[in-house]
Amino acid sequence: MMRQYELVERVQAYNPNTDESLLNKAYVYAMQKHGSQKRASGDPYFAHPLEVAAILTDLKLDDATIAVGLLHDTIEDTDATRSEIDQLFGSEIGAIVDGLTKIERLNLVSREEAQAENLRKLLLAISEDVRVLLVKLADRLHNMRTLEYMPAEKRTRIAQETLDIYAPLAGRMGMQGIRSELEDLSFKVLQPEQYEAITSRLREMQADHHDTIERITSELSDELKAEGIDAKVSARVKSPFSIFNKIERKSIALEQLSDMIGFRVIVESVEDCYRTLGIVHTNWKVVPGRFKDYISVPKHNDYRSIHTTIVGPGRQRVELQIRTMAMHQVAELGIAAHALYKDGASADLSRLEKESRAFVWLRQTIQHLTAGNTGEDFLEYTKLELFQDQVFCFTPRGRLIALPRGATPIDFAYALHTEIGDTCVGAKINGAIMPLVTQLRSGDEVEIIRDQNHLPPSNWEGIAATGKARAAIRRAVRLAAQQRAFALGEHVLKMLLERESVAADDAEMKAVAEAIGHPSKRELLIAVGEGKVSTEVIADEIAKVKGFRRHRSRRIDLPVADKADGWFALRHTNLLRFRVPGSTSRGPRAAEALEELNFNTPVELSAEGVVPGDRLVGILEPRQPIKVYPIHSDALADLYDSDVAWIDVRWDVVGSQEREYKVVISMESINKPGSLAQVSSAIATCDANINNLVMRMISPDFHQLVFEIEVRNLAQLTDVLATLKRSPGLHNVQRATVAEAGTIATLEWNGKIEQAEQA
Repeated sequence: MMRQYELVERVQAYNPNTDESLLNKAYVYAMQKHGSQKRASGDPYFAHPLEVAAILTDLKLDDATIAVGLLHDTIEDTDATRSEIDQLFGSEIGAIVDGLTKIERLNLVSREEAQAENLRKLLLAISEDVRVLLVKLADRLHNMRTLEYMPAEKRTRIAQETLDIYAPLAGRMGMQGIRSELEDLSFKVLQPEQYEAITSRLREMQADHHDTIERITSELSDELKAEGIDAKVSARVKSPFSIFNKIERKSIALEQLSDMIGFRVIVESVEDCYRTLGIVHTNWKVVPGRFKDYISVPKHNDYRSIHTTIVGPGRQRVELQIRTMAMHQVAELGIAAHALYKDGASADLSRLEKESRAFVWLRQTIQHLTAGNTGEDFLEYTKLELFQDQVFCFTPRGRLIALPRGATPIDFAYALHTEIGDTCVGAKINGAIMPLVTQLRSGDEVEIIRDQNHLPPSNWEGIAATGKARAAIRRAVRLAAQQRAFALGEHVLKMLLERESVAADDAEMKAVAEAIGHPSKRELLIAVGEGKVSTEVIADEIAKVKGFRRHRSRRIDLPVADKADGWFALRHTNLLRFRVPGSTSRGPRAAEALEELNFNTPVELSAEGVVPGDRLVGILEPRQPIKVYPIHSDALADLYDSDVAWIDVRWDVVGSQEREYKVVISMESINKPGSLAQVSSAIATCDANINNLVMRMISPDFHQLVFEIEVRNLAQLTDVLATLKRSPGLHNVQRATVAEAGTIATLEWNGKIEQAEQA
């Protein structure tokens, strides 16, 4: 275990003006508080905070951060308090220790929820002081170094969390040294056989190629020295986890890898970087497609370097990294290399935000975090943002946009602005109109085509590669669904007020909403449109608010239809209204029909079909089944002034969730090869099934297509219609009228006759 004076000497080695008394006091306080506590290894617990402080000295951090490393577990694991830490060491140190403590004090239901909330708290704490992250990473690194003493189940869980969150977070902050060690330690626990195979192969390669490595290093150094460039050339062995990732990504065997050892050239200036590149490319052959200039276009975590691959001495493929010493420090230490905390300086976050692109990402993530998203949404968003291997694309005006590999024009549009993403309807890539599912490549120029009336369909979420795009799409789809539900709720309320012959102003409806448990009239109407609140409940509350006794309409439960026949389940059917020509009173035929209404009254669907989510109306005539129509059906307009009974029919939500429902849609299509395949593909993209089809020629150039499809609910049907409307060559895409749907029914009837004749 490191002695007190040894810790002070480590800090003094890079900071001669260190506050020795602060470090001594923190050392003694933490040692006394942890006392006789033991770790799983049997070592004194104090050895852990001491090793964390030692890791922080390797990062050359300020006195306050080293003190926090010593104190970080005192509030959580001992009787120390925040006020005591503040009094002894100052509020700055107390705040960082308290931030680290709050991250650990969580008791949540699920692992996903716990992980999401841990990450939320960590990022919020980092936004207050980035030193929280530095201490947390050092804490996790030492825990991973001693993980073998933990039970197997806990060991696996901690290693997976490290690989999912902490290693990529270190990478996002540019701390590649810590990231690499965290990845390798996790890899060793999670996949020990693969780890051992790769490390054994690395040892063999280093032994077999020792002379070659020496020769390459010597020849590179001599060539650069001859041109007047002072360079430090060194071999570097790739990490086991990065090798494993490459094997998985390229689907190749370990024996096929020839570039597990690379070389790093460190020079004095940016000019020397490009001179070195010229010398290397002049003297040795270049491997095509393996050149990347991260000096001109730095990575998102401030990483800057030139990468190239050559066929070097001895005809060996040689990977080279060319950078300055300043670039090298940032590459290894990330945000810790910005020297913001040297000489006892406090955290200057505004300066860090200007100097570090990594911290800009952190700020953007915090903005998303505070936007009210669910824990699972936030975890998905952040994981997507952490695991980014980038491509660089440009707007027509030359603005550079960095995106993860696999990104599409949809991600590009949302990277520009959420509104641009929401209104995106197409894209030009390098001047040519391309599908929105096209994966972008570095150097692509992307122009977004917009329509202000467009909203993103839900299936975009599966296409988008960035967390920002997915979150924005999910939010837009949710808002659009709420708007549809609100419009439907308004319509239902209007019909209700007509039925009850009452009027209710906004203040009265607000009181009704609050009585039912909704904060506003809008929220109530959304709930009505979603089928969560019945009209009977609203009618009762309106009567209470207005102070009169309500006369209830007749109420009957209809039988649940046979699901095996592809019908639907109904329940709680209310009398809606009765009309005769020129009158609001009940007509004789409607009255006769109502007298016959009972539990055994059969139910029949309109030809155009109904799906869960539709607002339904039942039409009842004497000695006839109840004919159920969606509320938008054109047949209802013809029945508006007829002497029939109108009945409010509702879905049995439980019974309707486990099956698919037939609905008829129509459209007009340009007469050209592949048009039918285009429609079929669009419907299949939305996971809907085509059950039947009728084609009719309108003119030599156009066909009318009438499809009977199967969908689960109104949301899926809406996706199908939206996807078809965006398809080129299709017009007048809509749910079919009763007359159009009748062509499907005729086709089915003829088919039954034909089958009967054959029998």
